Amino acid sequence: MSPPPRKRQPRKAAPSSTPRTRPGAPRPIEKKPPRPADSSTRATRVLNWLLQKLPPRYREKALDYLVLTRMDRPIGALLLLWPTWWALWLAAGDFPPWKPLIVFTLGVFAMRAAGCAINDYADRKLDPQVARTAGRPIASGRVTPREALIVFVALLAFAFVLVLFTNALTIKLSFIGAALAAAYPFTKRYTHMPQVVLGAAFGWSIPMAFAAVAGAVPPVAWLLFIGNILWSVIYDTEYAMVDREDDIRAGAKSTAILFGDADLPILGILMGTFLLAMLFVGQRAALGWPYWVGLLIAAALFGYQLWLIRHRARDACLAAFRHNNWLGVTLWIGIVLALAVR
Repeated sequence: MSPPPRKRQPRKAAPSSTPRTRPGAPRPIEKKPPRPADSSTRATRVLNWLLQKLPPRYREKALDYLVLTRMDRPIGALLLLWPTWWALWLAAGDFPPWKPLIVFTLGVFAMRAAGCAINDYADRKLDPQVARTAGRPIASGRVTPREALIVFVALLAFAFVLVLFTNALTIKLSFIGAALAAAYPFTKRYTHMPQVVLGAAFGWSIPMAFAAVAGAVPPVAWLLFIGNILWSVIYDTEYAMVDREDDIRAGAKSTAILFGDADLPILGILMGTFLLAMLFVGQRAALGWPYWVGLLIAAALFGYQLWLIRHRARDACLAAFRHNNWLGVTLWIGIVLALAVR
């Protein structure tokens, strides 16, 4: 007699790698990729809103590219925009023509984004060692160095296309601007004054703006250019004071490290020199009382910045850096009103 057939035992399900959640239990929160410590929360929210229709995978990658080009931190673009607008209004002696205004405004954002991409490429081994920059896309592995170079070249090409809508002199000057933008990130390895190169790169839009609007680069343009270099050294030193200890450990160089304990008095001297340069700009351009009021307000804003960073606290230094946006817009309003009433 044959034995009775065995009952089949139901197979046990393979253990899942993801933990099960009981009904009604809260779902585990997915870890979001790290973001740079100085990202603007408001700007990041705007970027997320703009990208919300994209599939999650593409949305994250697009956001990484936008963070690479600092679209989550518009302050850098604004600090480049204000001197460009100073130059456009002074070159025109009034409201500038629409074409150069649009070309240079778009160019500001394109070149700043390109500069950020090449900066992160140059700092790809340095950024992971600095607390503020460890969350940058290349440093955290979300964007490859090759991708950053492609973004840099694409933005540079876009900026060059914009310049083609100007004149021959502006096109020639643009090559110097591109070289300065590409060179700046590498200077912090060889000199304690990369902020000077940054100022030249950020300020090169000034002679270009005069060339595009007036067809020449007069002395007042170079005076404004020098003033902008001084201003760039001021605000980027405040920015570098945030990372001073990390930069020393990583072997990077900056004016914040060079100035050391004398940073505050040296910044005060630089602020005074910048105001003097802008005073000469106002005299040469024959600007009226609104400009001088703006210059007085700028002096007060500098005083507030020095008060902010008196203890050299990181957050205060970052706040002082961002505060320069108000100084830039104040001087621009002063120029616009002075030209309007004369």
